[in-house]
Amino acid sequence: MPEQCDPRPYDALLLLSFGGPEGPDDVVPFLENVTRGRGIPRERLKEVGRHYFRFGGVSPINAQNRELLDALRKDFAAHGLDLPVYWGNRNWAPYLTDTLRTMVTDGHRRIAVLATSAYASYSGCRQYRENLADALAVLQGEGLRVPRVDKLRHYFNHPGFVRPMTDGVLASLAGLPQDVREGAHLAFTTHSIPTAAADTSGTPDEHTQDGEGGAYVAQHLDVAREIAAAVHAETGVQHPWRLVYQSRSGAPHIPWLEPDICDHLEAVHAAGASAVVMAPIGFVSDHMEVKYDLDTEATAKAAELGLPVARSATVGADPRFAAAVRDLLLERAATERGRSPERCALGALGASHDLCPVGCCPARTPRPAAAGADWQGPVAPAPA
Repeated sequence: MPEQCDPRPYDALLLLSFGGPEGPDDVVPFLENVTRGRGIPRERLKEVGRHYFRFGGVSPINAQNRELLDALRKDFAAHGLDLPVYWGNRNWAPYLTDTLRTMVTDGHRRIAVLATSAYASYSGCRQYRENLADALAVLQGEGLRVPRVDKLRHYFNHPGFVRPMTDGVLASLAGLPQDVREGAHLAFTTHSIPTAAADTSGTPDEHTQDGEGGAYVAQHLDVAREIAAAVHAETGVQHPWRLVYQSRSGAPHIPWLEPDICDHLEAVHAAGASAVVMAPIGFVSDHMEVKYDLDTEATAKAAELGLPVARSATVGADPRFAAAVRDLLLERAATERGRSPERCALGALGASHDLCPVGCCPARTPRPAAAGADWQGPVAPAPA
């Protein structure tokens, strides 16, 4: 097998995502899964679910994961990479535990995991690792042979993730009326998180204080700078830009990252911006936070202001992203075999770590998390 297409020691790839409802009857049970342990009343969840009900109770995320799954399988086959790809979700079918059980039954013992979250944070990384640990514990309790799982590194600055987003911004700018195009601002958006969680995101060396945002903010800023510079190089226009936030939830007295996209639209409109391109760089696909918070709520705010806006595309199942996943997989496989492969990354931060160190994106209440330096793993012997 050619070195550049050798997936060993991995015998399968798991696409791990958040999950979403696929009909009105799924919405509240899905939200119960997401908020389990927080004691949120069912009636409140019905209110929270109004965004989903507006779209027939269907989140786009599962359909988009099916498209990505298909793109990965096609890319692997086209490059002679004989590796099965499975899909599991944290909060809705196909559930992670069920998928891992199937993978074990199918004979897989060393599994690479791609999470559909590109940046460092508790909710974007460690919580996925915690869910992996929970699922492995269930399999162990069932007497199944527990596989080793390795989470692929953060890919926020991989060219296959950044360049499709850059093209999306360029296409959105080109679609604006010519008289407002040159004066358009770029609003790079991502999910707001509590400032305390942002400050402790990434490795301990990357942690900050007083709402500076740790690795979470630094990584988004690095991507935003890279895209803005590429747009400048392509168009000759240096568009003003800012990293802004969306999809805030939780108690109002807890500080979250700001400014909110709608507040930002008001501010740049007051400052004389001719138009805004909203670029959701924090999201892999056009799921509900994009469809509602940007395409519905923020777009309505822009219309109220009389401010022309466009929303650029997320990466989704772009073939370049599928190729990036293959690159990440083969890079990690080579590393596990003792090689030193090239690690592709744009911007100033370089390629992220393979193995989350102790203290990386810590939870308020410590829980076991798989695929990190602090993971000991189930130790029960496999059945004969």
